[in-house]
Amino acid sequence: MAQARSLAGLRTLVTGASSGIGAATSILLAQHGARVVGTGRDAEALAANNQHFVTTICWDLLEGGAPSAVVSGAVDALGGLDVLVSNAGAGWLGPFETMSPEEVDSVLDLNLRAPLHLAHAASKHLRSSAVGGQLVLVGSIAGLLGVAEEVAYCTAKAGLRGLAESLRAEWTSGVGGSQNQVTVTLVSPGPVDTPFFERRNQPYMRSWPKPVPVETVASTIVGTIERRLEDVVVPGWLAFPARLNGGLPALYRRLSGLEGRLH
Repeated sequence: MAQARSLAGLRTLVTGASSGIGAATSILLAQHGARVVGTGRDAEALAANNQHFVTTICWDLLEGGAPSAVVSGAVDALGGLDVLVSNAGAGWLGPFETMSPEEVDSVLDLNLRAPLHLAHAASKHLRSSAVGGQLVLVGSIAGLLGVAEEVAYCTAKAGLRGLAESLRAEWTSGVGGSQNQVTVTLVSPGPVDTPFFERRNQPYMRSWPKPVPVETVASTIVGTIERRLEDVVVPGWLAFPARLNGGLPALYRRLSGLEGRLH
């Protein structure tokens, strides 16, 4: 296991920091001494945790140019950037054919296009970090497995895996110059007990798996930063179906179909 690094003074930007995973992660990072800029769409919620932030940036990442502007604002406030936690996201539940084109675009834009633009805007800062830059992408187990009636969301979160893999290949190969190596982390939680489901078009109604506490995911994210880990599933046991789907997809589909019939 990699040796843990100190988080004290680590210049960090967290998106989706007004609630849920983003808020809990920001608070925990600040408690460990990191200097955190939080961004989100809810100014009042950001202000409620103001003591944990160097500054906050209230901005909708779906607005044109927002990812670049948010990164620039964080760099100006922190004097650089060591870690980007790309966490902001939203879901949509229901039969794929009932989604409007606008709903498809909104889910893809927030969960995939915005993280891609954030990574692009932050890349030069992360690669020049003297302490070793890190990009943390908050994905979902849905992006590793595929879930019925969450087609657009699963597609977007699966795209984050492709983003993580390709950036690792590029940033560790010396492409773009001899800058410092950047750790690219993909954290894939299962369902989490946050307002995410309250804001979705339908609440979480599955009997299994049970949502995990948001503090568990926040602690995991902070741990990946301390130890520069690359791929983590929360809770850990969900990594088994993800590996089964990756290695034996036909068997996984048979088993998951049986599980659905048992319910």
